[in-house]
Amino acid sequence: MNSEAKPFVDETPGEAPVRGFLHRAGKAGDGFLVLTHGAGGNCHAPLLVALAEKFATLGLTVLRCDLPYRQRRPRGAPSPSDVKTDQAGLQRAVTLMKAQFTGPAFLGGSSYGGRQASMLVASEPSLVEGLLLLSYPLHPPGRPAQLRTAHFPSLQTPVLFVSGTKDAFGSIEELEAAMKLIPARKKLVAIPGAPHGLSQKGKQDEVVESVVREFETFFRAK
Repeated sequence: MNSEAKPFVDETPGEAPVRGFLHRAGKAGDGFLVLTHGAGGNCHAPLLVALAEKFATLGLTVLRCDLPYRQRRPRGAPSPSDVKTDQAGLQRAVTLMKAQFTGPAFLGGSSYGGRQASMLVASEPSLVEGLLLLSYPLHPPGRPAQLRTAHFPSLQTPVLFVSGTKDAFGSIEELEAAMKLIPARKKLVAIPGAPHGLSQKGKQDEVVESVVREFETFFRAK
């Protein structure tokens, strides 16, 4: 873990719990990103840690956090009953960050976490200025007809997708077709040879550099 990342915990009664690690940028006022994990993981995922560290060095404060279902149980996948609480946790995390930091607010996550972020923002378009969706789980592997796109037409917030060309949860071509449903500004970044989760042995640094570069260009270029 990055020694500069500080624990971040809020368990206010009546509110969804927020638990994670804060990577504070050196310069205040440049905004923040709330970043969360996929269904089988947690906020300690190496890619999330590396992204948070890199973003912080470039002036974007990052809160990488565990979703409420992961806070309740250390292992296992979320259930359909977790969805509302997980989205509430992300909304609470953004609200808490807005109370501490100024500048543009961004929300994102890997796979399940990104899906929940996008569903939340589809219903709360003013919550953040942009979405970062890593390995969006477009459909279950081998079941391309079960698309997870019902909320796409309601997305009014700019979206940056990052997906591997060998992702079993949705091909680049399938994602490109699905993105046409989104009325907001959007872009898809393809990571050659990467599977779901974007993990490639010896190539994490390249993936991190690509994600951060594309993020800066898409959301923050003057």
